[in-house]
Amino acid sequence: MSHASSSPPPELQLEQFLPYRLAHLAERISQSLAEIYAREFELSIAEWRILAWLHQRHSLTASQICDLTDMDKARVSRAVKSLGERELLARQRTRRDQRSMRLSLTEAGQALMAEAIPLALEWEGGLVDALSGAEYRDLFRLLNKLDTRLDQLIET
Repeated sequence: MSHASSSPPPELQLEQFLPYRLAHLAERISQSLAEIYAREFELSIAEWRILAWLHQRHSLTASQICDLTDMDKARVSRAVKSLGERELLARQRTRRDQRSMRLSLTEAGQALMAEAIPLALEWEGGLVDALSGAEYRDLFRLLNKLDTRLDQLIET
């Protein structure tokens, strides 16, 4: 095997590598929000995501939550167990599959979300204050474009 080549391998500058930058920013945002959720509501990020999706969709199975959040089954299961013990979500067997449970917010879960959502939106507002209205719209337009492209790349 020859090690001779006409040019050196390309350099990777992580600061300019989109996957790294997006992952790093997402992790920093998650950690900042995790501190708020833990301090104010004694919630983990996984628990918050489950409650937020249940608030938005009203009723989901654990499998649907896994798909929506990209969290693994074990992490969702632990969070659902904890939220159930705190009586923030209710479980009901589905008619079609008695092994499957539909999850929904209890009154206590709805009350918690009524407090938590304004805090999350206020935090987000503070973050995006750095952007103009047009930049904010462009950011989401570009994220959607990358999301669509990624779906295309994964399918091939």
